[in-house]
Amino acid sequence: MIAAKNSSFVIIVEPHEAGCRLDHVLAARLEERLELTRSRIQGLIRQGQVGVESITARPLSLKPGMLLKAGDRVSLRVPSPVATELVAEDVAFDILYEDADILVLSKPPGVVVHPAGGHWQGTLVHGLLHHCRNLSGISGELRPGIVHRLDKDTSGCLVVAKNDLAHRNLVRQFKGKEVGKRYQALLGGIITGESGRVDLAIGRHPVNRKKMAVLKEGGREAVTHWRVRKRFAAGYTLVDLQIETGRTHQIRVHMAALGHSLAGDRLYGRNRDSDRYYGIERQWLHALELVFRHPRDDRLLHFTAPLWEDLQAILIRLQDTEEKERGRRVEC
Repeated sequence: MIAAKNSSFVIIVEPHEAGCRLDHVLAARLEERLELTRSRIQGLIRQGQVGVESITARPLSLKPGMLLKAGDRVSLRVPSPVATELVAEDVAFDILYEDADILVLSKPPGVVVHPAGGHWQGTLVHGLLHHCRNLSGISGELRPGIVHRLDKDTSGCLVVAKNDLAHRNLVRQFKGKEVGKRYQALLGGIITGESGRVDLAIGRHPVNRKKMAVLKEGGREAVTHWRVRKRFAAGYTLVDLQIETGRTHQIRVHMAALGHSLAGDRLYGRNRDSDRYYGIERQWLHALELVFRHPRDDRLLHFTAPLWEDLQAILIRLQDTEEKERGRRVEC
C-alpha cells in the first residue's frame, strides 16, 4: 500500500519484504514512480528524510542498510529540487530532438561540455540551463544530466537527460555498450587497409597529465573500429569510426597509436603545413550518429548530426585540390 500527499510518501512493508534493506525496499517500490535512483534514496535516508515506525525498537539513526520487518511503516519526504549554483547562459547549439525526458543536440566546436578547471563559464551545461526551463530534479538538483561527453573541439551528437529516470536509463545503456556511436575523422597520412579494429587500453599519460596514452598496464579497456571512406591525394584519409567504449580522447589516442593522428590535433599529432593550407584549425572529428533506446518507452532512436561547416569546407578544398591535380595529369 502506498499513500501520498504532496512530496511525502508512506509505505507499509509487505511480508515478502521482511528482512530486506531499507534502501532496497524504497527503490523497488518508488524509483519508477518518483524517478529516484537508489543512490538518491540513500542520500535522503542520510539526510533524515526517511522514518520507520515499528513496535520493534529502532536505532535513532536510520541507515540505508537497516533490515525491515513486515508491517513496518516507512515514511519518505522528497524535498523539491534546489536550483544548481550555475548561472544559465545563452550558449548556442542545434537541437535535433527534445521531449520531457531527453534532449539530443549537435554540439558546436569550441564549447566545453561541463564546467572544469579554466572553463567556469560558457559551457554547454550553462546553455542547457538557459534552454531547459522545465527541468526535473536530477539527484536533488535542477540541472541537465550529462551522461557522455565530447571534447571541446569535437562537434556532433550528444544526448542529455532531463530527469532521474532518463539519466539512470541512459547511464545503464552507455555502461552496457548498448549505445551506437559513429564518428567521422580526417586522419593525417594515407592509412593502409580498408578497415581495422584497435583494442588498446587507455589511461592517463605518465608524464603529461593533460594527455591520455596507450598503457601496457593499468589502462582501461578501449576498442575502436575504423573503416576508410576516402583517401585524398593531398595526404589525408577520411574514416568512419565506431567505438565500443567511451574513454577520454579514445579516438585521438587510438588513431595516433596507428601512426595517423587526426588532422589538426595539436595534442596527439604534429603541426602540418598542409593543415594550415587547408584551413584545418581544430581536430577534424565529428560525432556523426547516435543510436539508443528511449529511456521511457524503449523506442529505438537514431540521430544524425550534419557535418559542421568548417569540416565540410575542408573536405571541399581537399576534393578541389584532387580534381585540379587530376586535370593537370590529363593535360600532360
